[in-house]
Amino acid sequence: MVKNFKSVIKKELIIYSLTLLVLTLIVHSDLVSDPSSRMNVMYEKGNYAHPFLYSFVVYSVILILRKTIDFITSIFEKK
Repeated sequence: MVKNFKSVIKKELIIYSLTLLVLTLIVHSDLVSDPSSRMNVMYEKGNYAHPFLYSFVVYSVILILRKTIDFITSIFEKK
């Protein structure tokens, strides 16, 4: 039971981290070319939490879609 819980948490953390990374690269493409300037801008403005909040919102939508698809497929599975 604990191993299953650990694997689920690990999987969800990987999905959240990938969501954070993809959204960050989509919105702030300058991170690839010059990450230090982006970090300086972020430090000056003091907006550290917004990437995590936006990623959590997108992750929540993805989670709802995944669970809905799992539910629908479980209905049609043969027992």
